[in-house]
Amino acid sequence: MRNCLSICLLVLWSINTSAQSPKREFRAAWIATVANIDWPSRQGLPAAQQQAEFIHRLNDLQAMGCNAVIVQIRPSSDALYDSQYEPWSHYLTGHQGQPPAPYYDPLTFMVQEAHKRNMEFHAWFNPYRALVDSKKNPNPPDHITRRHPEWIVSYGGKSYLNPGQPEVRDYVTKVICDVVKRYDIDAVHLDDYFYPYRIAGKEFGDNVCYIRYGKGMDKDDWRRQNVNTFIKNLNDEIKDIKPYVKLGISPFGVWRNASKDPEGSATRGGQTCYDDLYADVLLWMRKGWIDYLLPQLYWEHGHRAAAFDVLLPWWQQHSYGRHVYAGLGVYRMAEHKGGPYASPHEILWQIRDVRSSGAEGFVFYSASSFDKIPGTLRDSLQRRTDRYPALPPTMPWLDKSAPPAPVLSMKGHRLEWQGSEGKEKLRYVLYRFPANEPVDLDRSDRILSIQGEKEYTDTDRGSYTYVVTALDRLWNESKASNKVGAGKE
Repeated sequence: MRNCLSICLLVLWSINTSAQSPKREFRAAWIATVANIDWPSRQGLPAAQQQAEFIHRLNDLQAMGCNAVIVQIRPSSDALYDSQYEPWSHYLTGHQGQPPAPYYDPLTFMVQEAHKRNMEFHAWFNPYRALVDSKKNPNPPDHITRRHPEWIVSYGGKSYLNPGQPEVRDYVTKVICDVVKRYDIDAVHLDDYFYPYRIAGKEFGDNVCYIRYGKGMDKDDWRRQNVNTFIKNLNDEIKDIKPYVKLGISPFGVWRNASKDPEGSATRGGQTCYDDLYADVLLWMRKGWIDYLLPQLYWEHGHRAAAFDVLLPWWQQHSYGRHVYAGLGVYRMAEHKGGPYASPHEILWQIRDVRSSGAEGFVFYSASSFDKIPGTLRDSLQRRTDRYPALPPTMPWLDKSAPPAPVLSMKGHRLEWQGSEGKEKLRYVLYRFPANEPVDLDRSDRILSIQGEKEYTDTDRGSYTYVVTALDRLWNESKASNKVGAGKE
């Protein structure tokens, strides 16, 4: 009886979530490369197998309705791309500093494959981690830990670039902006820690740097200023190079507890962004230094210390006109031993809450979790929750000018259109409506295709009205074209 009730509840939640599936929504997954969590499956695979695995990841995520991927390309001051500043990552090739064989540039390949599927590519950098294991340094002589050992702080068994060093901040900015210049990425994404998570009884070893640069400031405020300076300068540099490239941050899920700050959330987080990681992410949103926040909300509804249903509305209330996406802990389903993550119910509930809260989307951590859990969640996402496509939400502070409407024609069942492309390559959204149904561009269930090509052949022989719209790089959508088909004017 209990099993039957659970199944009925799951179906009801899935149907309810599907009914709310919006046309504009950021849907993505993190693809982690550190320790080969998500890709590639192990170190040193032949290039062709690396590529096949990545394509498989993209196809799976696209089938679940995702329109973006967040891929870790710099896990520990190394590179999963051809960098003039840092060595090839051993997570890719098995040997730090060794390129893939046969040679290819994974970042060029990954961006191209994502864009083929009309998915955004967010390049994920860990800004300050230098060594995953501070007792082992497999890096070649030109790695930053060997060229500038004075920049390195060992803490908790790992080694970090010191955020208090101005030269370090400049170096990390240079590394990231090199990628912005040379690759067709859609966003720069930084993960949750700048200063590392605090370890009880151990102080991060930056006192010499503090004495030199602190200028009498409180040490915690000085650390936060170091991170603030880095974020502002990084955003300025990115926007100077390519104004359309977004900057997003994925902070720990608790900014501050209300017990310490009345503006904080009604939580009892053991560590917080502001007090322990020195990341004042709300300031960055208020100042417009970042384009989206993606807090890691990996707790269930009703959690005693940090409940999902407390944190999601808190973050949305502190969006300051920027986007908030919710990080969803699908990995909890792979780790569960009973409890709320024993079924897809909790994740589906969270997606429903995201949609009702006004948040602009959600991201799954992480892609390989779907390999380790029963297929019920995947099936719910593919068949119910996200069965219709969604466009990423627009960012009018970056660009709000939509392209002109295309001109559509139809010969038999073949649709062709002309768009006004200049330097920017456009995408197109083809809508199909039953005869005599009014054209409504808010109907995601009427999207037939999102594509770069300017033609489409519909094999369905029903009686339909068609319109097409144009999308620019930042997903601004034109007005509808002229109608063709059954309801043409």
